[in-house]
Amino acid sequence: MNDETLESQAVAEQQETDLYADVVVVGAGPAGSSTAYYLARAGVDVALLEKSEFPRDKICGDGLTPAAVAEIHLMGVDTTGWARNKGLNVIGGGHSIYLPWPEQKSTPDYGMCRARMDLDESLARRAQSAGVRLYEGYNVTGALHSASGRVNGVVVKIGKGKETREIKVHAKVVVEAGGVAARLATSEGVEKHPKRPLGVAARAYFKSPRGNDEWMDSHLELWSGKPGESDLLPGYGWVFPLGDGIVNVGLGSVSSTAKATTLPYKDIFKTWIANLPEEWEMTEETMLGPLRSAALPMSFNRKPHYANGLVIVGDAGGMVSPFDGEGIAPAMRAGRYAAEAMVSALARQSDAGFDLAMQRYTEALQADWGGYYQLGRVFVRLIENPKIMQICTKYGLPRPRLMKLVHKLLSDSFERKGGDIDDYLINTLSRMVPKV
Repeated sequence: MNDETLESQAVAEQQETDLYADVVVVGAGPAGSSTAYYLARAGVDVALLEKSEFPRDKICGDGLTPAAVAEIHLMGVDTTGWARNKGLNVIGGGHSIYLPWPEQKSTPDYGMCRARMDLDESLARRAQSAGVRLYEGYNVTGALHSASGRVNGVVVKIGKGKETREIKVHAKVVVEAGGVAARLATSEGVEKHPKRPLGVAARAYFKSPRGNDEWMDSHLELWSGKPGESDLLPGYGWVFPLGDGIVNVGLGSVSSTAKATTLPYKDIFKTWIANLPEEWEMTEETMLGPLRSAALPMSFNRKPHYANGLVIVGDAGGMVSPFDGEGIAPAMRAGRYAAEAMVSALARQSDAGFDLAMQRYTEALQADWGGYYQLGRVFVRLIENPKIMQICTKYGLPRPRLMKLVHKLLSDSFERKGGDIDDYLINTLSRMVPKV
């Protein structure tokens, strides 16, 4: 067998293992599944690569705002049996106020809670049913490039142990939806912005009578003992009912820069839980699994969101709200926007035309969240001091009219166009806030 024959055989064997698609999406979380679903609905050939195998866990509060619910419904996901809630019970400053979710043109008047173990698989399977090719256990290790330097595929490791092998997935465009680590984007030199907020959240599950409540609790203050008579701890807490007698209980904190706060989360969590009402039955005996934590990349902390064939969506692009740590709704909406832009871009005849069409995506992100996230950065600089948060809760919570506005602002429940006076005010503030 001559050298030419051997080379032809090697090429043939490689082609048998390589994959080809119009678009490859890296990461099957809410951002990746949303992007892939809308692309497939438009007839685009999509390969969706997930490094783990479903079902797999994801550290999250598991709360779904009405904006997230709206995106889930747009994908046609069956939410029968999912836990619904009416709104937030906000607790702080010696007050407790119930804030119903506002019914808007774009969003329903209820939220939901769903463990990410179930939510992410539901979204990925829905994308798969739309024609997406879902590959589980595909760990992306780097990008492929064209002769001009554009990203046109990824290198993947599959298998376990001695059975591990490497393949290539070729595509016209690559979507980075790999979450906070954003390993692909980082390998391409797209770094985090050092002056964007970074949150950290820790959560655990409990069996509790609170598991079937109709309201989600938001604790704006954490105390080491009886409220008002003990030390005020840094951060905020939540109790989210998942149904079936299970709650997601967690705490978080946020820093106005990319340097995460160095808080002893396990100690603070243990102290806070010990001082919750006994009838909630949140003890070490009712705790389901360990306390786990994760970073929350906020305010578009990684940009550009498109360049040279690489699209960045979701947590990988810092699409978590600095107001409430919500990342699912913006991730899914951004995926929808990215897909719409890519459908047009894929029909173009040149790289320049492709890049021009992708401006629709980056402009849509800026229009929806650019000013809003800038406003959130100002908010973070104020409330990262627990004493300021204490003053705000003490004098703000007793004012229902003010809290209605604040509720819309913090939960991203305002209409971008039209709406009432509160929506108009939030939009105006978002446009006026200086770039800092």
